[in-house]
Amino acid sequence: MSIQPVQNLKGFRDFLPSEKKQRDYVANKMKSVFERYGFVSLETPTLEYASLLLGKYGDEADKLVYNFADRGDRQVALRYDQTVPTARVLAQYQNELPKFFRRYQIQNVFRADKPQQGRYREFTQADCDIFGSTNSLADVEVLAVFYDVYRELGIESLTIEINDRQTLQNVLQPFCTGETTFSSLCQTIDKRGKLSEADFRAELGAKSLSETAIDELLGKLSSAVMSSNLSDIVDRVIQLGVPESAIKFNPNLARGLDYYTGLIFEGTIPEYTGGSIGGGGRYDQLIEQLAGVTMPAVGFGIGFDRTVEAVQQIGKLPNNLAATKVLVTVFSEELANQSLRVANQLRQENIATELYPAIDKIGKQFKLANQKQIPFVIIIGENEATANQVTLKNMVSGEQKTISITSAINQLQD
Repeated sequence: MSIQPVQNLKGFRDFLPSEKKQRDYVANKMKSVFERYGFVSLETPTLEYASLLLGKYGDEADKLVYNFADRGDRQVALRYDQTVPTARVLAQYQNELPKFFRRYQIQNVFRADKPQQGRYREFTQADCDIFGSTNSLADVEVLAVFYDVYRELGIESLTIEINDRQTLQNVLQPFCTGETTFSSLCQTIDKRGKLSEADFRAELGAKSLSETAIDELLGKLSSAVMSSNLSDIVDRVIQLGVPESAIKFNPNLARGLDYYTGLIFEGTIPEYTGGSIGGGGRYDQLIEQLAGVTMPAVGFGIGFDRTVEAVQQIGKLPNNLAATKVLVTVFSEELANQSLRVANQLRQENIATELYPAIDKIGKQFKLANQKQIPFVIIIGENEATANQVTLKNMVSGEQKTISITSAINQLQD
């Protein structure tokens, strides 16, 4: 019998401890900012009824929804995004959720897409939204928390490009004909900067715009100014500590999605080469369309994988993300109980402690600590045990000293 190769499915990833620590570090920073702004965590199931998801994203996206019959012959589907399941939650629990519900959600989503560089069949999304308010104060809060996520990660060069859907409507509507819709023009305008000027104009031409009309449209876009609503949002977000230099009005920003109704924005980091790292806006009718509940909303989605890449690329990850603070060595079988006692004392003091799980040469135990990037080692040999002391070794500097267990605890807690 031949043994099949052991490997994961294409488009799905394993995260070994070193990489998982980095992802956890970024996720925990995000959570701390979200919660500082009063957002609460929400989780929805991996599986939903297929009828909830299908037909909500468009024909092409429906092809990417993993759906199948379960053992009860129910048609179910894997979570495709977090917006539709949240719409279900808002409808299902509308009498239990508070007014102006603000939630964040960091979970995996699934797409039956063709795997390629930077595109996976399972990946993480980080969403943050305020539901129930039409006031621009909610827009201001959302922009501020978006900026602060990256400030918390040590990235202060973030630029937030903003626009107003109404501004786009005013500029583009005169160029819409029976063949050319507002939505179609938005999708093309959103590609400006991603296409060459010739290709960009060619795509507009393919939508029945003459060269003269294209020139007129682009001229109107370039001379567009911020709406009073957008100006008010910018003034107020500065009051929340976002630098004025971080906000940039971009009349070409369209975000190509039909459901936006007001503010739209997108975040970029100049030093990061992987494109935008997230964006969002106001979508006051989407929840009603999805779940039949009138619920204005504003929020954003962060590209979690791209954010992790950006933090790595810019060098903002701490040098040592080891969760374990100290390795307690086992000097001999006779002294193993001493090591157990010390490990227990350390853990009782909330110090992350690993006990070496074998009798081995001290050199090999030091090697394991270095391999795992554990910064400290405690040694309890015969002399230490007799004196009721331990030797604390700093694995980075090489310095070591023999001290009481109480002193060791104090130093490890610093």
